[in-house]
Amino acid sequence: MFNYPLIVCHHDFAKCDLSVDTLSKNVLFVRPHVKTEWGAFSLVEATVQALKLMYEAADAPDWFVLLSGADYPIKTAKQILDDLTTNSYDAYIQYEQITYEIYKSDLEPNMLWLKNSYQRYCTKSLAFNFSKKYLTHLNLEICLEHPLLTKPFLPFSKKLACFSGSQWFCANSKAAKYIIDFHSHKNVLTEYYKTLKYTDESYFQTILANAPHLKLKNDRLRYIDWSSGGCHPKTLLIEDLPKLLASSAHFARKFDLNIDNNVLDELDRITS
Repeated sequence: MFNYPLIVCHHDFAKCDLSVDTLSKNVLFVRPHVKTEWGAFSLVEATVQALKLMYEAADAPDWFVLLSGADYPIKTAKQILDDLTTNSYDAYIQYEQITYEIYKSDLEPNMLWLKNSYQRYCTKSLAFNFSKKYLTHLNLEICLEHPLLTKPFLPFSKKLACFSGSQWFCANSKAAKYIIDFHSHKNVLTEYYKTLKYTDESYFQTILANAPHLKLKNDRLRYIDWSSGGCHPKTLLIEDLPKLLASSAHFARKFDLNIDNNVLDELDRITS
C-alpha cells in the first residue's frame, strides 16, 4: 500500500513464536525483544526500542504510525501521506492535561477516564504494615490525592504537567527523535513511570505535550468505537463500514479476521 515502507515490529517471542523468514526485507524486528506485560512499562520500552531501530536506519521515514495487529487503514495511502505532509504539526496524538480540579469535578460518562488517569498517575499510596501477627488488624493504606500532599512523591510541577490519552498516535521524525533522546537520558519522569501501570496511555503524551518546540494536534487519527462499553472497544464489522468511511481517521481498530473478514476485504477494495 505504501510501496514497501520501513516497518519495525516488536514481537514478544517469549509469549509465542512467529515465523519471520517469509517477510519482506523492509520489515525489521526489535532484537532482543522486550518481555512485555499488559499495562506495564515494558510496552513503553518496546515502543521506544522500535522507534530507535526505525530512526537508526538509513531509510528512516519522515513520519511513523504506531499500530497494533488489530489496526487497519481506512484511507488511501495518498490521502494519508497528503494529510501528514501538508500540515504544520509534529504529532497527531490524543492528549488531555490531568489536573486535581478535573479529578474533583463532575464529568460526563465518556470523560470519566480523566479521573482514572489522575488516580493512576497523580496520587500516592502509602502502606503501613505491622510484622507482628497480633497487630496486622492495624495495617492500613492511605492514598494521597491533593497536589500539596503528593508533591514530594511525584515528578510533576508547573514546568512538567501530566497528560494522558490513547496510546495510538503518529508523529514525524522530529518528535520521534525527541522521544528517543528524552527516554535515553536518566530523568525523574521515566524513573517514576517505570513504577506505574498503564503508562502507555500517558508517557508519550507527557513527553510531547511538555516540549515547547513541538506542535501537536489533539487527534489520534484513529477510529475506535467505545459504544459497547467495558474495557475494550467494539470489534468492527461490515455494518460499521459507512462510519469508517465517513471518519477523518487514517486507521481504525479493532478488527478480527475470525469474526468478520468481509469488512477488511471491502476496505482493501476501497483503499487500493
